[in-house]
Amino acid sequence: MTFVQLIEYETTRDEEMTGLWDEWLRATEGKRTLSREMHGKDRDRPTHYVDIVEFPSYEEAMRNSELPETRSISERIRGLCEEDPRFVNLEVVAERP
Repeated sequence: MTFVQLIEYETTRDEEMTGLWDEWLRATEGKRTLSREMHGKDRDRPTHYVDIVEFPSYEEAMRNSELPETRSISERIRGLCEEDPRFVNLEVVAERP
């Protein structure tokens, strides 16, 4: 069953944040378990972002979270946020076109 995680955060340092995501992609090549990631910026609140991260399953998401590279970069990402990111963990129960 597909698993989706929403990561919601506030930052004024989006360019640095994007650099850390790129660094994570390079560091986890061949190890990461995510299927895809979308990065969104709120049109009404320019410092508000939401990342939508899709995994094949909850177990794969947890395995991805345990990667040393994920742990290291997520701490650095937290440092760029105005406050701790909010995580919403969703089991996909239906998909429609």
